[in-house]
Amino acid sequence: MTVRLAESPSRPPARRRPDPPRTGPFRRRSGRDRPNVLAGMGVALWLVIVALPLYALLIATVQRAENYTSSGPFTPPTDPTLGNYGKAIENGLLGFVLNTAIVTAAVVAIVVALASMTGFAIVRSRTRWTTGVFRVFLLGLAIPSQAVIVPVYLIIVQLGLYDTLTAIVLPTAAFALPVCVLILVGSMRDISEELYEAMALDGAGSVRTFLQLVVPMSRSGLSTIAVYAALQAWNGFLFPLILTQSPDKRLITMGLFEFQGQYRIDIPGLLAAVVLSTVPLFLVYLFARRSLVQGMMGVGGK
Repeated sequence: MTVRLAESPSRPPARRRPDPPRTGPFRRRSGRDRPNVLAGMGVALWLVIVALPLYALLIATVQRAENYTSSGPFTPPTDPTLGNYGKAIENGLLGFVLNTAIVTAAVVAIVVALASMTGFAIVRSRTRWTTGVFRVFLLGLAIPSQAVIVPVYLIIVQLGLYDTLTAIVLPTAAFALPVCVLILVGSMRDISEELYEAMALDGAGSVRTFLQLVVPMSRSGLSTIAVYAALQAWNGFLFPLILTQSPDKRLITMGLFEFQGQYRIDIPGLLAAVVLSTVPLFLVYLFARRSLVQGMMGVGGK
């Protein structure tokens, strides 16, 4: 006679409680918690490379011209002075800044208006004509301004715009448009198709869709092209050099020649003018940096 023992119901194995995290000097570090020494050294080296020229620039602006060459660019000044900034203003820096600001504002307005409308037409039309226009704009990326400066000069002279601020505005905006159109086309393509359909069901036309949907959704891209166009206009040198000659039409890049004499260059005064000329662009970047980063990444930071 075989006696079968009643099988006891199987019980799941007891779970082992995890060990409490170690604290103090005996805490076990994971791979992610370990410091990356090589990355830290690379960042420190990059900071040194960037900081040294800035230090030399700022130190030079408070040195006296007669002591700059003897003391060296990295030596702290023994007799600092702010006279170089006053000298820069006396040499007409404010007038150069005003001319540059006018040119920059005009270039930004033209580029933002034309690039936004062109990008909207390319994204929404999708015809052979708009595709051809987009390819023409992309072709403009491969044409440097130095290669066509002679034809541009002849066109400006024929139009009677030579030695005017308009002569600088038009070619600067034209050469900034290809990059700006490319940025906006990529930004506008990220707008959902459902939003366009919702605007169409609401009875919105192309103009209303552009103003109420595309422009608000493309604010990051618009900020990006505005900053890019402003940089191109503010730092432009070739067009002011070739297309203007009067002292009252000079921009900042040309006005810096006022610190160059026949036999010497006032380096501290020149660098002080450079520092003052970068303040407006620094303020623009300070307030638009978030939109600029989002515009470079895509709509909404995608």
